[in-house]
Amino acid sequence: MTDETPRDGSTDGSTDPPTDDSRDRRTGDADRSQGAPNDDARAGAAFPLEDLIRLPDYYNPVVSPDGERIAFYYDETGRVELYVQDLRTGERERISDGNVPRDARYPLAWSRDEERIFFHEDDDGDEQNDIHAMTLDGEREPLVTHEGQCVLEDVDPGGRYLLFTSTAGEQKNLYRYDLERDESEQLTDYDRPVWDAIYGPDGERIAYRTNEADDLENRDVYVADADGSNPRNLNVGETGAEAGMSDWRGDRLLVDDNSADLGRVGVYDLRRDEVTWYGPGDHEEYAVRFTPDGDVLAMRTRECAILPVRYDDPDGDGEEFDLPEGVAAPVGTGTSRVVTDDGHVVTSFGTATDRQRLVAYDLASGDHESLIEAEYGDVDPAAFADAEYVTYESHDSMEIDGLLYDSGERPSPALVMVHGGPHAQTLRRFDPFVQYLVAQGYSVFAPNYRGSTGKGREFKNAVHGDWGGDEQGDVAEAGRWLKGREWVDDDRVAVFGGSYGGYSTYCQLTTYPELWATGVAIVGMTDLRRLYEESMPHFKTTLEQHLGDPEANADFYRERSPVTHVENMERPIGILHGVNDPRCPVSQARLFRDALEDMGWTEGEDGNFEYHELGEEGHGSTDTERRIRQYRILVDYIERRL
Repeated sequence: MTDETPRDGSTDGSTDPPTDDSRDRRTGDADRSQGAPNDDARAGAAFPLEDLIRLPDYYNPVVSPDGERIAFYYDETGRVELYVQDLRTGERERISDGNVPRDARYPLAWSRDEERIFFHEDDDGDEQNDIHAMTLDGEREPLVTHEGQCVLEDVDPGGRYLLFTSTAGEQKNLYRYDLERDESEQLTDYDRPVWDAIYGPDGERIAYRTNEADDLENRDVYVADADGSNPRNLNVGETGAEAGMSDWRGDRLLVDDNSADLGRVGVYDLRRDEVTWYGPGDHEEYAVRFTPDGDVLAMRTRECAILPVRYDDPDGDGEEFDLPEGVAAPVGTGTSRVVTDDGHVVTSFGTATDRQRLVAYDLASGDHESLIEAEYGDVDPAAFADAEYVTYESHDSMEIDGLLYDSGERPSPALVMVHGGPHAQTLRRFDPFVQYLVAQGYSVFAPNYRGSTGKGREFKNAVHGDWGGDEQGDVAEAGRWLKGREWVDDDRVAVFGGSYGGYSTYCQLTTYPELWATGVAIVGMTDLRRLYEESMPHFKTTLEQHLGDPEANADFYRERSPVTHVENMERPIGILHGVNDPRCPVSQARLFRDALEDMGWTEGEDGNFEYHELGEEGHGSTDTERRIRQYRILVDYIERRL
């Protein structure tokens, strides 16, 4: 479950269950599963699972203030470490030695003097982050150690303050940490969460997002003095729409908003209190940064791809970057640099068949070069399956899109992979687990059910007040659509997913039990009232937005909880959950497990269900060995049950 729409279009633990923006855990026989034998050669895989997962990945790149270096997490050693690379020469240096978090979920930021890098530290994936600093010599120092979750948003242009959100109080609010005095002060005191915050170019003002309207769907942009005083709602869009901001140039604030349904980007003139909107409005877009010459950089979503676009004219169509159909993601934190002095935009980019790489895109020529190249080791990338963009008609005639990976096996067993969120989307990005499944002969279909991002506010918010309803009809229809392919073995179609995808798996097996051969629920929700009671304050706000007040809507919370309908189960289920999950506590999995046992189901490989708790993990992990452990559990289950 996400607490706010991911601005990079991430899938929250669906397309890559063990590693994405969702996190999972488990206890018990974790050691046994981690040491499971590698029988890929017997199974005829095109590449061993472990080899694929051990290919190095980078995370959270951020360009230094002078534009000459980039810091990022990288796991070429087998665990996440912190690196710094010279953008001109490509020379790379590892500065940490096992003293950064194993889970690289949260971003990095440079100090303004470029002598330190700020990062987040939690306890085994529980996301109750402290903020630490590391010198380029590898010396680590804890800075912000509040109770609860702290997220670094931006660094003061003068270098003295860190702007961060924290749940130290009753709600997620905005704070700043004084590096000189080693003390924090609270800047805002809202009843609803504060999301995102940036400094103005002179450090005298800040901008942030929150909601004071009665409409829980609403998000507004505020500008205040640097100490939080004199806040002013800019009223960027209509009430009920979601506005955001991403950069600041003089008295021009780069904003986005979905009042027109599809997200649009604009420039807010703080002197005139008016917005100039950019682009034709044909696609969902969100703002990224100003270029040095004042042009607008944005990200555009279309047909499960996200591509950068530059606007030099509000009335123009925008110039899409000359990149293949894939997924680009902006780098950095707050107002950190994206464009270098020589006019190169630094962005992450990959496709369904090409692993993510960090590229420098030349705005003048349209050429691009890799700064961090994708590595493939002994794995032949030609073996990877491309994704086919498809649409199908759902139960109420609504058009739903998604990506299909055809294994070529005839007849083919198949899986419907449900993304998390629900406000996220399936995208044309490389997914190692999907590629492994396809190489094993399983076809995979990943739908963007209603509630997904990328198709406008109305489509995204259609799930509000209807969890477990029409969007689950979309998922079920995806299964029926698959079964309608003559090359699919309709007796061997399963469903799986992480986070909201895990909730969907529980829903599918209790609401449409005859449709599926089996399912795997990863860090999924089963009891919505219990979930609300155990959630952090800002998650409670999200649940109220999506499901209503838990007291007034108690019957709805109960009706849309899969554990309420456990007696409808007919097919086996695999359950995976992390013991330190703060978004979807492990109690959710335990409740469903207990309900299965109460109705006489037995646990184990020869039983009706299989249950795994992943120890030392939260709502997912980027740690290589933990990913392998979870993938192996998934693969073994799927091979046995399909």
